[in-house]
Amino acid sequence: MGEAVALVARKVNETVENKTDSLDLANCKLMTFPVGIYKAMRSVTEGIHRISLANNELKSITSRFVTTFSQLTELNLAGNYLHRLPEEISSLLHLRAIDLSRNRFRRFPEPLATVPALETIDLEENEIAEVPTDKLASMALLRSLNLRANPVGPEVRLLVRPLVPFDLLLSPEEPIPRA
Repeated sequence: MGEAVALVARKVNETVENKTDSLDLANCKLMTFPVGIYKAMRSVTEGIHRISLANNELKSITSRFVTTFSQLTELNLAGNYLHRLPEEISSLLHLRAIDLSRNRFRRFPEPLATVPALETIDLEENEIAEVPTDKLASMALLRSLNLRANPVGPEVRLLVRPLVPFDLLLSPEEPIPRA
């Protein structure tokens, strides 16, 4: 446990000292986003454009996280235990790509449909069966939606151009077993 805390502290300090535009806290065994990071990074949060929290044990992302890192363009939350996103995610006006693959979403995280600059959404390997096709169709800048390895319903497979102007990635349909 102490090693993980030291690793997080080192990565945060590197980001602050070097004034880099990204924070990589992937593979740090985080169960929550450490509150102390907000204070430690206070002077550089506006300059952070990319955050990776991939392969941790996060069960939720707070509204404080979203409002603190308001300039994000890329957010990698792959490989966690997330099942919902805060409504405030829609305030990320510059967010272009979000990776939510290998999480526990049962439904498409609808707040994403209101993120204005979103171009890429990766939801591979979740438990999503339903997708708000009408809301997705209205996402002007969306270019790619990855829903591979999800139990999406047949109506999602009917989403074809010109209805949606983005690449929709789905797993191949399973053949119907013969009796």
